[in-house]
Amino acid sequence: MTSPAPTAPPAIELIGIDKSFGQVRANRNINMAVGKGSIHGIVGENGAGKSTLMSILYGFYQADAGEVRIDGHRANIRSPDDAIEAGIGMVHQHFMLVDNFSVLENVMLGAEGGALLKRGVAAARAELQRLEDDYALEVDPDAIIGDLPVGLQQRVEILKALYRGAQTLILDEPTGVLTPSEADHLFRILKQLSAQGKTIILITHKLREIMAATDAVSVMRRGEIVATLPTPDTTPEKLAELMVGRRVLLRVEKGPAKPGRTMLEVDGLIVGDQRGVMRVKNISFSVKAGEIVGIAGVAGNGQSELLETIAGIRRATAGQVMIDGKPIGATGRANPSALRAAGLAHVPEDRHRMGLVMAFEENENAILGYHSDDLYLNGPFLNIEAIRADAREKIEQYDIRPPDCRLKTANFSGGNQQKIVLAREMERDPGVLLVGQPTRGVDIGAIEFIHRQLVAMRDAGKAILLVSVELDEVRSLADRILVMFDGHIVGEAGSDATEGELGLMMAGIDNREAAE
Repeated sequence: MTSPAPTAPPAIELIGIDKSFGQVRANRNINMAVGKGSIHGIVGENGAGKSTLMSILYGFYQADAGEVRIDGHRANIRSPDDAIEAGIGMVHQHFMLVDNFSVLENVMLGAEGGALLKRGVAAARAELQRLEDDYALEVDPDAIIGDLPVGLQQRVEILKALYRGAQTLILDEPTGVLTPSEADHLFRILKQLSAQGKTIILITHKLREIMAATDAVSVMRRGEIVATLPTPDTTPEKLAELMVGRRVLLRVEKGPAKPGRTMLEVDGLIVGDQRGVMRVKNISFSVKAGEIVGIAGVAGNGQSELLETIAGIRRATAGQVMIDGKPIGATGRANPSALRAAGLAHVPEDRHRMGLVMAFEENENAILGYHSDDLYLNGPFLNIEAIRADAREKIEQYDIRPPDCRLKTANFSGGNQQKIVLAREMERDPGVLLVGQPTRGVDIGAIEFIHRQLVAMRDAGKAILLVSVELDEVRSLADRILVMFDGHIVGEAGSDATEGELGLMMAGIDNREAAE
């Protein structure tokens, strides 16, 4: 009688991991095993402890209790250098690249290969070419990072980790900055890496991605793992319920729009970038009170420049923007305070670059742009107690975690940072709301809440212009959908438009061509 073949130990095993930050217990007795060569998803709401757990595995933090095992052996990971030495690489949500360095220079950075740099460069170039060939990660080694689209920049981050010998790759919200087509390409790459023996740990809040890309999934809630399931044995609805602790609607419930008077009107708008390239090309449209108009399109087709121009951040070359019948002077120097006073609120697409000051406390970011309001003043001075009281109300209403208005904004997760911006702008009761990527990096429970808030604002008679790379989000929320391609609006569709119909227009084919 032959004995059964020994079972290979997990690539990664976490046993009894505990981690606290002051009074906040971020991880509670975490036990998790990740099979070698598998793609293992970790899902949970913002603040559930996912990133803390992976930061322990990568050596950014040390656990208060518990142990990490790699290939069955206990590992003492005290720093990222220890993690890299142990064969663990991490691709961060916000890339760790030097914009004015080449791809090759970024891959080599910190692993130059000794004093003879010329020899090191030659060896690195050869190894980079091998990795590109083996894993279908083609990218020009001499391209400058700042000139590459985000999808290729992410590819460079993966190459960096593989160059350092990673056998396990941790990816933290890897599709937060990618278009749907770029995300699909990333998952093809991950499946190829897995097929060649690499182990992937994928942190994401997007359940569609979990179902499409992973072999198994662990669900975290309030610092604990509440379930680990084979992906084929679960559903998005079941995962959402496990994440939030209650049933979650994965669709937007809303009645028909009741449009009123025109609140936002754009006429003949032309916008160039810093190099003089026209990014918005003679665009005209309107948004009425009581409706949500969505703009769909692959990122980079002028949506960002359009939003920034309406918000007064960019100057238009030509054209006019009207808010409630009054021109805002889009071709001149805009006054953001005047725009806010006119009833315009703006949730920018890039919360780090335009929405927040990361070194400020949460309560300070909660009043950015509105700090001259009487509510926040005590004579000529800021009323700190009133500011903090207002911030605490928003924290409770928007379930911002941890609930600490004195915490530096940089110490909140990306999704909770997004909630800070949304609470600040949506609670001002604006007549016109511009929203760029409202749920980028936000968990499933918060997405449901944000969508309800947007629909409630619409039903209260607000005019909402929505830009999102999430096509399902645009289709679910918008009453009318405008599709942008190469700076033009190439078509308009109703909320019943199919993904295929919108996809044709996003490729530059208008309604008439699509019908032929």
